[in-house]
Amino acid sequence: MTEAASIPADLSFEDALQRLEQIVQKLESGQAPLEESIALYEEGARLKAHCETRLKAAQLRVEKIVVGSDGQAKGVEPAEFG
Repeated sequence: MTEAASIPADLSFEDALQRLEQIVQKLESGQAPLEESIALYEEGARLKAHCETRLKAAQLRVEKIVVGSDGQAKGVEPAEFG
């Protein structure tokens, strides 16, 4: 992937995370030349943003059950995290 390459919108969270882990391992090894390290870092930043976007989308889809005072489920509402 070139440094100007964008991350495909349909890239799964799992695939993006796996690639990000590969990048981290290569950068931590110190084996990559400076220019390659910079390109990898930039790709990693794009992958991180992609993962955050995918997680936010998943978070918005998760709902929690609202239980009334009588103990019965009365509906659902968006879950709050954090």
